[in-house]
Amino acid sequence: MLRIVANRLIVAVPTLILVSMLIFGLQKLLPGDPVLAMAGEDQDAQVIATLRAKYHLDEPVPVQYALWVRDVAHGDLGTSLRTDVPVASLIAEKLPVTLQLAVMAMIFALGIGIPAGIVSAAYRGTALDYGANVIALSGMSIPNFWLGIMLIFIVSVRWHLLPSSGYVPPTEHFWLSIKTMLMPAFVLGAALGAQLMRHTRSAMLSVLRADYIRTARAKGLLRGAVIVRHAFRNALIPIVTVLALLFGELLAGAVLTEQVFTIPGFGKLVVDAVFNRDYAVVQGVVLVTALSFIIVNLVSDVLYIVLNPRLRRS
Repeated sequence: MLRIVANRLIVAVPTLILVSMLIFGLQKLLPGDPVLAMAGEDQDAQVIATLRAKYHLDEPVPVQYALWVRDVAHGDLGTSLRTDVPVASLIAEKLPVTLQLAVMAMIFALGIGIPAGIVSAAYRGTALDYGANVIALSGMSIPNFWLGIMLIFIVSVRWHLLPSSGYVPPTEHFWLSIKTMLMPAFVLGAALGAQLMRHTRSAMLSVLRADYIRTARAKGLLRGAVIVRHAFRNALIPIVTVLALLFGELLAGAVLTEQVFTIPGFGKLVVDAVFNRDYAVVQGVVLVTALSFIIVNLVSDVLYIVLNPRLRRS
Protein backbone atom coordinates (compact mmCIF):
# COMPACT_ATOMS: atom_id res chain seq x y z
CA MET A 1 0.00 0.00 0.00
CA LEU A 2 2.82 2.42 0.87
CA ARG A 3 4.39 1.85 -2.55
CA ILE A 4 1.13 2.69 -4.31
CA VAL A 5 0.65 5.84 -2.22
CA ALA A 6 4.26 6.87 -2.92
CA ASN A 7 3.73 6.39 -6.67
CA ARG A 8 0.59 8.54 -6.54
CA LEU A 9 2.49 11.27 -4.69
CA ILE A 10 5.28 11.19 -7.29
CA VAL A 11 2.70 11.63 -10.06
CA ALA A 12 1.09 14.48 -8.11
CA VAL A 13 4.25 16.64 -8.28
CA PRO A 14 4.33 17.14 -12.10
CA THR A 15 0.55 17.48 -12.03
CA LEU A 16 0.77 20.39 -9.61
CA ILE A 17 3.56 21.98 -11.67
CA LEU A 18 1.46 21.75 -14.84
CA VAL A 19 -1.61 23.11 -13.04
CA SER A 20 0.41 26.00 -11.62
CA MET A 21 1.66 26.89 -15.11
CA LEU A 22 -1.88 26.81 -16.51
CA ILE A 23 -3.20 28.87 -13.61
CA PHE A 24 -0.54 31.54 -13.99
CA GLY A 25 -0.56 31.60 -17.79
CA LEU A 26 -4.32 31.72 -18.31
CA GLN A 27 -4.66 34.34 -15.60
CA LYS A 28 -2.60 36.71 -17.73
CA LEU A 29 -5.13 36.38 -20.57
CA LEU A 30 -7.89 38.01 -18.53
CA PRO A 31 -8.81 41.47 -19.86
CA GLY A 32 -8.05 44.60 -17.88
CA ASP A 33 -5.20 45.78 -15.70
CA PRO A 34 -5.55 45.30 -11.93
CA VAL A 35 -2.99 48.02 -11.22
CA LEU A 36 -5.09 50.65 -13.00
CA ALA A 37 -8.08 49.58 -10.90
CA MET A 38 -6.02 49.83 -7.72
CA ALA A 39 -4.60 53.23 -8.63
CA GLY A 40 -8.04 54.83 -8.50
CA GLU A 41 -9.48 57.56 -10.66
CA ASP A 42 -6.38 59.78 -10.73
CA GLN A 43 -4.12 56.98 -11.98
CA ASP A 44 -0.93 58.83 -11.11
CA ALA A 45 2.02 57.48 -13.09
CA GLN A 46 4.23 57.28 -9.99
CA VAL A 47 1.57 55.35 -8.05
CA ILE A 48 1.09 52.95 -10.95
CA ALA A 49 4.85 52.35 -11.22
CA THR A 50 5.11 51.77 -7.46
CA LEU A 51 2.25 49.24 -7.50
CA ARG A 52 3.74 47.38 -10.46
CA ALA A 53 7.08 47.15 -8.70
CA LYS A 54 5.47 46.08 -5.41
CA TYR A 55 3.66 43.13 -6.99
CA HIS A 56 6.43 42.36 -9.54
CA LEU A 57 4.05 43.14 -12.40
CA ASP A 58 6.80 45.10 -14.14
CA GLU A 59 8.84 41.90 -14.58
CA PRO A 60 8.57 39.52 -17.57
CA VAL A 61 5.94 36.81 -17.21
CA PRO A 62 8.47 33.93 -16.72
CA VAL A 63 10.14 35.92 -13.94
CA GLN A 64 6.75 36.61 -12.33
CA TYR A 65 5.95 32.88 -12.46
CA ALA A 66 9.30 31.92 -10.94
CA LEU A 67 8.84 34.41 -8.11
CA TRP A 68 5.30 33.13 -7.47
CA VAL A 69 6.43 29.47 -7.39
CA ARG A 70 9.24 30.40 -5.01
CA ASP A 71 6.81 32.08 -2.65
CA VAL A 72 4.29 29.23 -2.89
CA ALA A 73 7.03 26.72 -2.05
CA HIS A 74 7.59 28.71 1.16
CA GLY A 75 3.86 28.74 1.97
CA ASP A 76 3.24 32.28 0.75
CA LEU A 77 0.36 32.43 -1.73
CA GLY A 78 0.74 36.16 -2.20
CA THR A 79 -1.34 39.16 -1.16
CA SER A 80 -4.72 40.24 -2.46
CA LEU A 81 -4.36 43.13 -4.87
CA ARG A 82 -7.67 44.58 -3.72
CA THR A 83 -7.67 44.19 0.05
CA ASP A 84 -3.93 43.79 0.76
CA VAL A 85 -4.78 40.72 2.86
CA PRO A 86 -2.63 37.57 2.55
CA VAL A 87 -4.28 35.04 0.23
CA ALA A 88 -3.51 32.25 2.69
CA SER A 89 -5.58 34.07 5.32
CA LEU A 90 -8.51 34.46 2.92
CA ILE A 91 -8.37 30.77 2.03
CA ALA A 92 -8.10 29.76 5.69
CA GLU A 93 -11.22 31.84 6.34
CA LYS A 94 -13.29 30.53 3.40
CA LEU A 95 -12.15 26.88 3.22
CA PRO A 96 -13.93 25.73 6.43
CA VAL A 97 -17.18 27.20 5.09
CA THR A 98 -16.93 25.31 1.81
CA LEU A 99 -15.75 22.17 3.60
CA GLN A 100 -18.78 22.23 5.91
CA LEU A 101 -21.11 22.74 2.94
CA ALA A 102 -19.39 19.93 0.99
CA VAL A 103 -19.60 17.43 3.86
CA MET A 104 -23.27 18.16 4.53
CA ALA A 105 -24.07 17.99 0.81
CA MET A 106 -22.32 14.61 0.54
CA ILE A 107 -24.36 13.30 3.47
CA PHE A 108 -27.54 14.21 1.58
CA ALA A 109 -26.13 12.75 -1.65
CA LEU A 110 -25.21 9.46 0.02
CA GLY A 111 -28.57 9.24 1.78
CA ILE A 112 -30.42 9.80 -1.50
CA GLY A 113 -28.23 8.22 -4.16
CA ILE A 114 -26.98 4.97 -2.63
CA PRO A 115 -30.33 3.56 -1.39
CA ALA A 116 -32.15 4.70 -4.55
CA GLY A 117 -29.49 3.12 -6.78
CA ILE A 118 -29.56 -0.17 -4.88
CA VAL A 119 -33.37 -0.38 -4.92
CA SER A 120 -33.50 0.57 -8.61
CA ALA A 121 -31.01 -2.16 -9.55
CA ALA A 122 -32.52 -4.80 -7.27
CA TYR A 123 -36.02 -4.21 -8.68
CA ARG A 124 -35.06 -3.53 -12.27
CA GLY A 125 -38.00 -3.06 -14.63
CA THR A 126 -40.52 -2.48 -11.85
CA ALA A 127 -42.35 0.66 -10.75
CA LEU A 128 -39.66 1.26 -8.11
CA ASP A 129 -37.00 1.28 -10.82
CA TYR A 130 -38.91 3.69 -13.04
CA GLY A 131 -39.75 5.95 -10.09
CA ALA A 132 -36.10 6.12 -8.98
CA ASN A 133 -34.99 6.95 -12.53
CA VAL A 134 -37.59 9.69 -12.85
CA ILE A 135 -36.42 11.23 -9.57
CA ALA A 136 -32.78 10.97 -10.63
CA LEU A 137 -33.40 12.62 -14.00
CA SER A 138 -35.41 15.34 -12.29
CA GLY A 139 -32.60 15.97 -9.83
CA MET A 140 -30.05 16.31 -12.64
CA SER A 141 -32.37 18.50 -14.75
CA ILE A 142 -33.53 21.04 -12.16
CA PRO A 143 -31.07 23.97 -11.88
CA ASN A 144 -29.60 24.46 -8.43
CA PHE A 145 -30.38 28.17 -8.33
CA TRP A 146 -34.08 27.55 -9.11
CA LEU A 147 -34.41 24.84 -6.47
CA GLY A 148 -32.63 27.07 -3.97
CA ILE A 149 -34.98 30.00 -4.65
CA MET A 150 -38.03 27.74 -4.33
CA LEU A 151 -36.78 26.33 -1.02
CA ILE A 152 -36.17 29.83 0.33
CA PHE A 153 -39.68 30.89 -0.69
CA ILE A 154 -41.43 27.81 0.73
CA VAL A 155 -39.33 26.77 3.73
CA SER A 156 -38.15 30.20 4.92
CA VAL A 157 -40.73 32.74 3.72
CA ARG A 158 -43.89 30.64 3.94
CA TRP A 159 -43.16 28.16 6.72
CA HIS A 160 -40.47 30.08 8.70
CA LEU A 161 -38.59 26.86 9.42
CA LEU A 162 -35.02 27.67 8.40
CA PRO A 163 -32.92 30.81 7.83
CA SER A 164 -33.15 32.00 4.24
CA SER A 165 -29.48 32.93 3.81
CA GLY A 166 -26.24 33.80 5.55
CA TYR A 167 -23.69 31.76 7.42
CA VAL A 168 -22.92 31.19 11.10
CA PRO A 169 -19.65 29.39 12.03
CA PRO A 170 -20.15 26.20 14.09
CA THR A 171 -17.82 27.60 16.72
CA GLU A 172 -20.26 30.44 17.40
CA HIS A 173 -23.54 28.53 17.38
CA PHE A 174 -23.42 24.90 16.28
CA TRP A 175 -27.12 24.20 15.71
CA LEU A 176 -27.79 27.55 14.05
CA SER A 177 -24.87 26.83 11.73
CA ILE A 178 -26.39 23.45 10.81
CA LYS A 179 -29.82 25.00 10.24
CA THR A 180 -28.33 27.72 8.05
CA MET A 181 -26.53 25.18 5.86
CA LEU A 182 -29.35 22.63 5.58
CA MET A 183 -31.05 24.14 2.52
CA PRO A 184 -27.91 24.84 0.45
CA ALA A 185 -26.55 21.41 1.37
CA PHE A 186 -29.81 19.77 0.29
CA VAL A 187 -29.79 21.69 -3.01
CA LEU A 188 -26.29 20.46 -3.81
CA GLY A 189 -26.89 17.00 -2.32
CA ALA A 190 -30.03 16.43 -4.39
CA ALA A 191 -28.18 17.07 -7.65
CA LEU A 192 -25.19 14.96 -6.61
CA GLY A 193 -27.48 12.24 -5.24
CA ALA A 194 -29.16 11.98 -8.64
CA GLN A 195 -25.80 11.42 -10.32
CA LEU A 196 -24.73 8.99 -7.62
CA MET A 197 -27.99 7.05 -8.00
CA ARG A 198 -27.34 6.51 -11.72
CA HIS A 199 -23.78 5.31 -11.13
CA THR A 200 -24.81 3.09 -8.20
CA ARG A 201 -27.56 1.50 -10.29
CA SER A 202 -25.17 0.85 -13.17
CA ALA A 203 -22.51 -0.68 -10.90
CA MET A 204 -25.06 -2.82 -9.08
CA LEU A 205 -26.58 -4.13 -12.31
CA SER A 206 -23.12 -5.14 -13.52
CA VAL A 207 -22.37 -7.00 -10.29
CA LEU A 208 -25.79 -8.66 -10.02
CA ARG A 209 -25.12 -10.43 -13.33
CA ALA A 210 -21.93 -12.04 -11.98
CA ASP A 211 -21.67 -15.80 -11.46
CA TYR A 212 -20.90 -15.58 -7.75
CA ILE A 213 -24.15 -13.68 -7.18
CA ARG A 214 -26.11 -16.46 -8.89
CA THR A 215 -24.18 -18.98 -6.78
CA ALA A 216 -25.05 -17.10 -3.59
CA ARG A 217 -28.72 -17.10 -4.55
CA ALA A 218 -28.58 -20.80 -5.42
CA LYS A 219 -27.24 -21.53 -1.92
CA GLY A 220 -30.43 -20.05 -0.50
CA LEU A 221 -29.07 -16.83 0.93
CA LEU A 222 -31.64 -14.17 1.65
CA ARG A 223 -32.17 -11.59 -1.10
CA GLY A 224 -31.19 -8.72 1.19
CA ALA A 225 -27.95 -10.45 2.24
CA VAL A 226 -26.99 -11.11 -1.38
CA ILE A 227 -27.64 -7.52 -2.41
CA VAL A 228 -26.00 -5.77 0.55
CA ARG A 229 -23.19 -8.11 1.61
CA HIS A 230 -22.12 -9.46 -1.76
CA ALA A 231 -23.32 -7.23 -4.60
CA PHE A 232 -23.04 -3.78 -3.04
CA ARG A 233 -19.64 -4.44 -1.50
CA ASN A 234 -18.20 -5.41 -4.90
CA ALA A 235 -19.90 -2.46 -6.61
CA LEU A 236 -18.25 0.04 -4.29
CA ILE A 237 -15.07 0.64 -6.32
CA PRO A 238 -16.70 2.54 -9.22
CA ILE A 239 -18.96 4.29 -6.69
CA VAL A 240 -15.92 5.46 -4.71
CA THR A 241 -14.46 6.88 -7.94
CA VAL A 242 -17.61 8.93 -8.53
CA LEU A 243 -17.72 10.06 -4.90
CA ALA A 244 -14.13 11.32 -5.11
CA LEU A 245 -14.91 13.37 -8.22
CA LEU A 246 -18.14 14.77 -6.77
CA PHE A 247 -16.51 15.72 -3.48
CA GLY A 248 -13.67 17.40 -5.36
CA GLU A 249 -16.21 19.45 -7.30
CA LEU A 250 -17.82 20.55 -4.04
CA LEU A 251 -14.48 21.64 -2.62
CA ALA A 252 -13.94 23.72 -5.74
CA GLY A 253 -16.93 25.79 -4.65
CA ALA A 254 -20.60 25.75 -5.61
CA VAL A 255 -20.78 29.22 -7.13
CA LEU A 256 -24.51 29.53 -7.88
CA THR A 257 -25.64 27.91 -4.65
CA GLU A 258 -23.33 30.07 -2.56
CA GLN A 259 -24.58 33.17 -4.36
CA VAL A 260 -28.26 32.27 -3.84
CA PHE A 261 -27.83 31.56 -0.12
CA THR A 262 -25.18 34.27 0.47
CA ILE A 263 -22.59 31.79 1.75
CA PRO A 264 -19.06 33.24 1.95
CA GLY A 265 -17.28 30.19 0.58
CA PHE A 266 -14.71 29.37 -2.09
CA GLY A 267 -17.14 29.92 -4.97
CA LYS A 268 -18.01 33.47 -3.97
CA LEU A 269 -14.37 34.24 -3.22
CA VAL A 270 -13.12 33.21 -6.65
CA VAL A 271 -15.99 34.93 -8.51
CA ASP A 272 -15.33 38.20 -6.71
CA ALA A 273 -11.60 37.83 -7.37
CA VAL A 274 -12.14 37.27 -11.11
CA PHE A 275 -14.41 40.31 -11.42
CA ASN A 276 -11.92 42.43 -9.46
CA ARG A 277 -8.95 41.05 -11.47
CA ASP A 278 -7.37 39.96 -8.21
CA TYR A 279 -4.73 37.67 -9.71
CA ALA A 280 -3.20 36.46 -6.47
CA VAL A 281 -6.52 35.31 -4.99
CA VAL A 282 -7.59 33.48 -8.15
CA GLN A 283 -4.23 31.73 -8.42
CA GLY A 284 -4.24 30.75 -4.75
CA VAL A 285 -7.81 29.43 -4.75
CA VAL A 286 -7.37 27.41 -7.96
CA LEU A 287 -4.07 25.97 -6.73
CA VAL A 288 -5.62 24.90 -3.41
CA THR A 289 -8.58 23.43 -5.34
CA ALA A 290 -6.22 21.40 -7.53
CA LEU A 291 -4.39 20.18 -4.43
CA SER A 292 -7.75 19.20 -2.91
CA PHE A 293 -8.58 17.12 -5.98
CA ILE A 294 -5.22 15.34 -5.72
CA ILE A 295 -5.73 14.59 -2.01
CA VAL A 296 -9.29 13.33 -2.57
CA ASN A 297 -8.15 11.05 -5.38
CA LEU A 298 -5.30 9.78 -3.22
CA VAL A 299 -7.80 8.89 -0.50
CA SER A 300 -9.97 7.11 -3.08
CA ASP A 301 -6.92 5.08 -4.23
CA VAL A 302 -6.33 3.99 -0.64
CA LEU A 303 -10.01 3.02 -0.36
CA TYR A 304 -9.64 0.89 -3.51
CA ILE A 305 -6.94 -1.12 -1.75
CA VAL A 306 -9.06 -1.49 1.39
CA LEU A 307 -12.12 -2.61 -0.60
CA ASN A 308 -10.26 -4.89 -3.02
CA PRO A 309 -7.60 -7.07 -1.31
CA ARG A 310 -6.27 -8.20 -4.72
CA LEU A 311 -4.80 -4.71 -5.25
CA ARG A 312 -2.61 -5.13 -2.17
CA ARG A 313 -0.53 -7.70 -4.04
CA SER A 314 -0.07 -5.50 -7.13
